[in-house]
Amino acid sequence: MENAPVMIAPSLLAANFLELGKEVEMVNRSEADWFHLDVMDGRFVPNISYGLPVIAQIKKLARKPCDVHLMIEEPEKYAADFKKAGADILTVHAEACVHLHRNIQQIKSLGMKAGVALNPHTPVVVLENVIRDIDVVLVMSVNPGFGGQTFIEQTYQKIRQVRQLIKDNQASALIEVDGGISAENAGQLVQAGANVLVAGSSIFASADPEKTIAALKRGSL
Repeated sequence: MENAPVMIAPSLLAANFLELGKEVEMVNRSEADWFHLDVMDGRFVPNISYGLPVIAQIKKLARKPCDVHLMIEEPEKYAADFKKAGADILTVHAEACVHLHRNIQQIKSLGMKAGVALNPHTPVVVLENVIRDIDVVLVMSVNPGFGGQTFIEQTYQKIRQVRQLIKDNQASALIEVDGGISAENAGQLVQAGANVLVAGSSIFASADPEKTIAALKRGSL
């Protein structure tokens, strides 16, 4: 797993929503591996993004897995709806789940892969008792809620801690990183142990998004 090629998950939060179909087709053509779809409720994070109807439309065109990141409170109320909308991977925040193990079991029982996200201030130890139950650990490298933020340098150490937790427990979770990712830090993130890189602004604001995705895949420009 550690030697597997890095996976790229473009975040459609940074896409041009007036041309969303074209943006989805661009990701389909590219070397990207997943679609990363950020759902925000204005309560857990100070922003509101898109929701179920938009994801359902994206799913009609998407030819790659839909990686849905729920930045919402009480995610258990909506898990089945996101499955119906097309989520292949459903990630909830540890900080938003009173009964995290139950949330994970619910997601898996619905036929999705289960991810757990950690905010920058949340210690890795909170995953100790569920690490063997989850498919993805999403390490937030910015505070969630807005795109285009500056990468938090402590993230490298946190990735190494997650990698050690996975190893110690003989688990198989992928490590995904989200926030402030570019070709300049992609290599270091992979070296620290990341398997999946989420990038929004650095892809969709670039002159050639497909070339940028390929550069991220290689870890350098």
